[in-house]
Amino acid sequence: MSRVLLIGNGHTPEADFLQPLAKQADWVLAADGGADRALAAGVTPDRIIGDLDSVSEYAKKCVPPENLIFVANQNNTDLEKALDFLLSRGCTNVTLTGFIGGRLDFTLGNFLSLVPYARKMELTVAGPGWRLYPTVTPRRFDCRPGARVSIIPLKTCLGVTLNGLKYPLANARLPFGKTGRTLSNQTTGNTFTVSLKSGFLFVYAEE
Repeated sequence: MSRVLLIGNGHTPEADFLQPLAKQADWVLAADGGADRALAAGVTPDRIIGDLDSVSEYAKKCVPPENLIFVANQNNTDLEKALDFLLSRGCTNVTLTGFIGGRLDFTLGNFLSLVPYARKMELTVAGPGWRLYPTVTPRRFDCRPGARVSIIPLKTCLGVTLNGLKYPLANARLPFGKTGRTLSNQTTGNTFTVSLKSGFLFVYAEE
């Protein structure tokens, strides 16, 4: 279970975006009502997880009963339930889609929920034409030359080094709440790297 696509119940991209993502994954997990979003785009999830309060009866019948994973805990979100399950199965590479849009509080909550998991898994939030990477350790990214890249610190970050970008950094300090220095950078080749000694940041990259 090396690569998993996790689909949420927020705004879900169209079939021409979602189906290729599903084909690249070893299997597809839907978080509750995300199963209906997946099916509407022509993707049948391998498993459905959550408190199952927003998934339709039709979607439930599209997977074997043993692949409906009910988690009663009301103190965490369906996203957290899904990531906890994947961690328990040893999964360390997850692409997420369908976790933005709709209610702004849900979108912000989902983004912040990724913070503790980014230390244990390689996470990618995917949308049409862009990717968002929660980053706590050095990462290398494939890209096209000239793509826009923004670095957004979610806490004060120390020892930040950027290579492969028009405006590189070396061992820099990025204070929380100060983004002007690292928004709208640009790739110079087919890869770029981001490393940091401490902190947590989002790497936004256009495709």
